[in-house]
Amino acid sequence: MSDIKLPDYLPSWMSDHVNAYLNDGEAAHLWDASLGGGEGMLTTLLLTTTGRKSGKTLIIPLIYRPSGDGGFCVIASKGGAPAHPAWFLNLQANQDITVKVANDEFKAIAKVAAGEERARLWNLMEAYFAPYASYKAATDREIPVVVFYPA
Repeated sequence: MSDIKLPDYLPSWMSDHVNAYLNDGEAAHLWDASLGGGEGMLTTLLLTTTGRKSGKTLIIPLIYRPSGDGGFCVIASKGGAPAHPAWFLNLQANQDITVKVANDEFKAIAKVAAGEERARLWNLMEAYFAPYASYKAATDREIPVVVFYPA
């Protein structure tokens, strides 16, 4: 695990979640959304990318929902910030990614949803985690909707 780095910007509660997930994916893949402004327990996955600037292996937790076609849908919101999150820029630069869902870890292919598929998946995710609506309102950029498929 020494070659994997948690991004420096992660708050401690998120780093704690990642460490718990790495120790027991089945138990930790449910996340207490009240820590991030939501309600209830939400499903999360771990995304492992290579830093486009650092070259380091980075890991980040993301809320997900099944996409309905064998994939796992996530939102590249960065809380409604003006720029895309680093993990999204990293996977655009290097598609060599790994996803862990509970105790199932696999190489993945990332697809950015567009058109009607994007609208459907956005609605799915917003219904699951209501703060996405305020993130959308807070930015002028189109927030990417990404689906990870097993490679």
